[in-house]
Amino acid sequence: MAADPSAPGSGTAPPRPRPHTRRRPWILTYHSVADPRDDPYGITVSAERLGQQLSWLRSRKLTGVGVAELLRAEAAGRRGLVGLTFDDGYADFLGEALPVLREHGCTATVFVLPGRPGGVNDWDPLGPRKPLLTEEEIRRVAGAGMEVGSHGLLHRRLTALSDEELRHEVRYSRELIGELTGTPPEGFCYPYGTLDRRVLAAVRAAGYGYGCALEPGPPAGRYALPRTHVSQADRGVRLWAKDLRHGLRYGRVPGAGSRAASPSGAGGAR
Repeated sequence: MAADPSAPGSGTAPPRPRPHTRRRPWILTYHSVADPRDDPYGITVSAERLGQQLSWLRSRKLTGVGVAELLRAEAAGRRGLVGLTFDDGYADFLGEALPVLREHGCTATVFVLPGRPGGVNDWDPLGPRKPLLTEEEIRRVAGAGMEVGSHGLLHRRLTALSDEELRHEVRYSRELIGELTGTPPEGFCYPYGTLDRRVLAAVRAAGYGYGCALEPGPPAGRYALPRTHVSQADRGVRLWAKDLRHGLRYGRVPGAGSRAASPSGAGGAR
């Protein structure tokens, strides 16, 4: 495995950051921040690795923010931001992710499940079981300056629900979060990343301002925002490659110039 030129003591100076431009906002998807060794779904990163990833973003003059703030900035023509999202509302966000975000001057959107306060992720058959945020902890997340969005009530596959069940999932979850935080959430995140026109229409009708998917294909507008999954393995060239892929799919490539030609501008080989 090649050494990472950006690592301390590598003997190679890190590349000079250059401005970062694109047409579509770049939004990163996280889930749990904890020990990643028991992680059959590849959705856990350690706090240390999260810090490295945020450092990589900052080295490229990018600051992580919640999605609502990102969209407002994009509309105003402000650049230099990347969206950070944490799905499922794991309780480890407060103890593990939040201190790292604060250290790097970042904020994020946390998509919670208000129908499972203090529950566990029993929708994952392989486990491991991880606690979810309680109602009080959701209030603490909002009080810490993070955006709180809805992930539905119970983490159900929305495309398989009846019209009535679908309306309940998207509307009631918004009401509950509004009661907890004092502000109805602007954002909705589709469980499993799956949506169709009926689901999208239900989210819009419920009063949300945007919806986050995973990789829905061609951009479908504000209610099907594409995101990039981030794992424990992502650093250096892997992050650069994901950034490049997003730029090629949804707008300008990273840096809109020579930086797209070689991963040497992204922290070196992993």
